[in-house]
Amino acid sequence: MPLYSMTGFALVQVRVNPQLNYTMSLKSVNHRFLDLQFRLPAGLDALEMDLRRLFKEALVRGHVELTLTLDRSAQQRGGYNRELVSGYLAAFEEARREHGLEGEPDLNSVLRLPGALQSDGGRDEDLAMLAASVLEQIAPLLDKLKSMRAREGEALEAVLLNTLDRLAEATEGVAALRPEIEKRYQERLAQRLSAATGPEFNQQRLLEEVAVLVERSDVAEELARMTAHVAHFRELLQSGGEAGKKLDFLLQEMNREANTLLSKTGGVSGKGTRVTELGLAMKAEIEKAREQIQNVE
Repeated sequence: MPLYSMTGFALVQVRVNPQLNYTMSLKSVNHRFLDLQFRLPAGLDALEMDLRRLFKEALVRGHVELTLTLDRSAQQRGGYNRELVSGYLAAFEEARREHGLEGEPDLNSVLRLPGALQSDGGRDEDLAMLAASVLEQIAPLLDKLKSMRAREGEALEAVLLNTLDRLAEATEGVAALRPEIEKRYQERLAQRLSAATGPEFNQQRLLEEVAVLVERSDVAEELARMTAHVAHFRELLQSGGEAGKKLDFLLQEMNREANTLLSKTGGVSGKGTRVTELGLAMKAEIEKAREQIQNVE
């Protein structure tokens, strides 16, 4: 199953009859959930309900906009809403007389009122044909959108796999430096023991410091978990599908391991600076991956 991006675009132009033509486009960008927005001509409320059902069956996440635009030839048989326009003009005349004002109504302004312009008696038939055509075209249009989202997802997967390679390399680099890190901690422990045998010897404080140093000296668990997380990440990429939220959570866990590793190895002399560099490189790669993951379905 492919990994899907939430970015995509698809468009279709349809000629229903000589007077009825339309353009329908889909645009998709990233979003935490499935957020649908429809821009439809007036009178297609029932169609919108059907479209929402079809979109929810086909898509999981993303902000998706559908725009349906009637071509000019589809509006050539237009008329106007006589009841609405007459009511507006009557109200205008009444207000002018009541308040003793001067002026004439602006026809351009009147015809820009919502619902002022409309088709003639064939409107209902046109809307029915339009709705039927859209329902016929929406499935292949959604397929086009998903195909583009799959291509974008393939590119995202390649970027993320490269990031995983660099994370794995940094993890192996830290693992190779573990003996050096432990040696440096042993040296520090020996210095503390030597200092503690003086006249101000405090056994309890010594034991506390030894416990802290022993705990801090071993990064094996962090390295093991990071390695497991990288492997799990690869599996999720290969399985594809609805992986975005799972990958984002996994990156949070990987970032936590990198932070713990940096905390444990901070202040270690010698090769410790190299460990810090590798830990910071891990965090940088994880952050890059999180930016990419925001666009994965």
